[in-house]
Amino acid sequence: MRALLLLFLFTSSLGISQELDDLRVNYPKANTEASVTDRLYESLSEITKANNKTIVAYKGAVLTLKAKHAKGFKNKKTFFKEGAELLEYAIASEPKNIEIRCLRLGVQENAPKIVGYKKSIQVDKQFIKENYATIQNENLKDFIKGYVMLSDAFTDTEKQLF
Repeated sequence: MRALLLLFLFTSSLGISQELDDLRVNYPKANTEASVTDRLYESLSEITKANNKTIVAYKGAVLTLKAKHAKGFKNKKTFFKEGAELLEYAIASEPKNIEIRCLRLGVQENAPKIVGYKKSIQVDKQFIKENYATIQNENLKDFIKGYVMLSDAFTDTEKQLF
């Protein structure tokens, strides 16, 4: 019985790891490709606040991209608000999670000024700078470095640290 439980826990953590790897590869593409955004939105549709908080944060970030690609102010506002709320929930649940901080930084950096979602840019940037060297997962490290290199929040001098 114990062996079955351990096997279940191991395979479920492998599933989360694979899902995160897929999200790390596809999420950056969703910024420019509405079809990728739609595909991620569908794949994350069953995710709730009870799930892995990093995946919850990805759902929030994808919802903000749905807002970008949506038609009509009401739809844009609804998607963005729901996405930002999920991101903030994930941060509150795991404030030391660098991946969630990176996602929020990306959303805030690219959010239109009118939505007023830019308050934590400097805090998240500083957190990433201070904690990047501690990342053990190479896929995560590559994801964050890729974001930093494209980000306007980081100076050229700061980018050299990554």
